[in-house]
Amino acid sequence: MKTFKVGGPKAKELIAALTTAPAAPTAAEPVPPIAVPTVTTGRGWDSPEASAAEREDLLRRAGRVNDPVSPVEPVVYPPPLIDPGDEMAWVGIARPPAEPVEPPAAESVAEPAPKRRRPIVWPVLILCLPAFVAIWGGWVEMGRLTGFGMVTLLPGISDFQINTAITLPIGVETYAAYALYVWLSGMVTGPALKFAKWSALASLLLGALGQVAYHLMAAAGWESAPWPITAAVSCIPVAVLGMGAGLAHLMHRSH
Repeated sequence: MKTFKVGGPKAKELIAALTTAPAAPTAAEPVPPIAVPTVTTGRGWDSPEASAAEREDLLRRAGRVNDPVSPVEPVVYPPPLIDPGDEMAWVGIARPPAEPVEPPAAESVAEPAPKRRRPIVWPVLILCLPAFVAIWGGWVEMGRLTGFGMVTLLPGISDFQINTAITLPIGVETYAAYALYVWLSGMVTGPALKFAKWSALASLLLGALGQVAYHLMAAAGWESAPWPITAAVSCIPVAVLGMGAGLAHLMHRSH
C-alpha cells in the first residue's frame, strides 16, 4: 500500500496475483498388471499351495510390494533474508542485480616540468655598440654625400635645425631589426610572416650596400655621390615608411 499508493483491497489483489497458486492434485495413473514370475517350485503367488513368505517374495521381486524403508524427513530451508527497507521484496518483486561499480582509476601524477632558464641576451648589447657607431657614422656621411644636411624644421616659427642625414640609420637599421624580430619570434603567421622575413632581409641588404658605397667613395676621395646613388638614397625614408606601415597592417590582420 505504501509502495504503490493503493488501498487495502487493491494491495491484496496485487499480492494474490503475484503469489503462485498451488497445482491441483492429479489422479494417480492405474498401474498395469505385471506378470509375476513363479518361484523355483513352479507355483505362482496366487497358487493355493504357495506359502505366505513365498507370495511376499514373489510380489517384492515383481515390484508390487515396496521394501520397508525408513521415513525421510522433509528438508526445511531457511526463509530468504529480506531487507526491511526493501518494500518491493515484501510483495514478491525482485529487484534487478546491481551493476558492479568499478573503482575509480588512479590519476597519474604529472611530473613537474623542469624550470627553463631565461636566455642571456646582455652580450648582444655589447656587440651592438660598435656596430651602432659604425653604421651611424656611415649613414650620416652617406647622407652628406647625397645632399642630406642641416635643415630648419619649422621655418618662420622656430630656428631649430637638425641634420636630416640621421634619418637614414634610424629608419633603415631600426626597421631591419624590428622586422627580423617579428620574423623569428613566431608571433605572426601567414602573409605577415612572409612580409617580415623578406623585408628584413631586404633592409639588411640595403644597409650593407649603403655602407659599402660610402666606404668606396670615401676611400676614392669623392666629395659627392653620383646621381644613381643619390637617387636611391633619397628614396630610403619613403621606402622605410611604406614597409613599416605595411608590416603593422599585416600584423593586425593576422591577430
